[in-house]
Amino acid sequence: MACNNCSTGTKDGVPKGCNNNGSCGTGSCNKLTVFDWLSNMGLPQGQEPFDVVEVRFKNGRKDFFRNPEKLSLSMGDIVATEASPGHDVGIVSLAGELVKVQMNKKNTALNAELPKIYRKASQKDIDIWSEARNREEPVRMRARELAIALNLEMKISDVEFQGDGSKATFYYTANDRVDFRQLIKDFAREFSIRIEMKQVGFRQEASRLGGIGSCGRELCCSTWLTDFRSVNTSAARYQQLSLNPQKLAGQCGKLKCCLNYELDTYLDALKSFPDLDTKLFTEKGNANCQKVDIFKELMWFCYENNPAHWHVLTVEQVKEILAVNAKNQKVAALEDFVVEDTKTIEKNFQNVVGQDSLNRFDKPKKRPNKNKKRRNNNKQQQQKPANKKNAPKKN
Repeated sequence: MACNNCSTGTKDGVPKGCNNNGSCGTGSCNKLTVFDWLSNMGLPQGQEPFDVVEVRFKNGRKDFFRNPEKLSLSMGDIVATEASPGHDVGIVSLAGELVKVQMNKKNTALNAELPKIYRKASQKDIDIWSEARNREEPVRMRARELAIALNLEMKISDVEFQGDGSKATFYYTANDRVDFRQLIKDFAREFSIRIEMKQVGFRQEASRLGGIGSCGRELCCSTWLTDFRSVNTSAARYQQLSLNPQKLAGQCGKLKCCLNYELDTYLDALKSFPDLDTKLFTEKGNANCQKVDIFKELMWFCYENNPAHWHVLTVEQVKEILAVNAKNQKVAALEDFVVEDTKTIEKNFQNVVGQDSLNRFDKPKKRPNKNKKRRNNNKQQQQKPANKKNAPKKN
């Protein structure tokens, strides 16, 4: 969550909480933050600083702005920028020579016409900006109610107010084209502001809202990932993953982007493997490949007439059988080549950190029966002799 949208609010223009003024580099405060590794380097003598800065707005939205007044800006400064109409308020996310690298990365010309930075935000600008941000959540909820009342098949995922509070951008997702002309009229009548509608994809929606993935970390698209490459089910097949849509789908409902991270490694490793549709011809019958393990270089085959029983072979053994089949000859059986040394490592987990047992709550502890204890004490007292005179004499 960005500092300017933190629920703790601001005091005198300085965000509360981490006290880093929107310029922390941990990744949890700023979405898609950039580390300025040229900040400690001075410019050559006679060269002026680059007059373009990168400004970050809500949920990682960034734009380039020109600094015609040559203001002394650094990361974390709150500035008032040009908008249409009025002005917007954002936080400087990058300044200096590294902005050129970002502009080249996003295919933006260095001499292009860019909006301007008016000034550093005053206290009045920050107060209006904070009030507008506080209105975003109730406006979003009311906007959803109006969309449902018109029976529109769309989801309003986010609302972003302009810094001066004169315009609001409604981000929505929809499967088909939506006629929202009447919805805009209802919004303008309800909120009395300028309305702008923007349709975003499901992945863009997840990157704007953020969240925690199944790995336990923040979503890649909301922290560092900027390009959304297409992900196919073939990526899961190459990595021998089960085609379970509930496990392979991310928060956006599409296939997880992380399926592409190790795909190149699997493809390089599979180059030394025979094709997955390879058939082995034996006198006992034909065998098909069922599974491969690129780490141990093993392949599992089964006979066509007995698909339930798999045989483990190494890659070299499979190539040896294929060489025999290439001569129009058949091997006797797969059992002659089966890997016998398949040792399973026994996993002995020990409690090295002193934690309690995980099954300590499975069975309730039995409370001692006080009545039973009293009866046992009475029996013991009855068995004891009343006095020493009546006690039996020892021989």
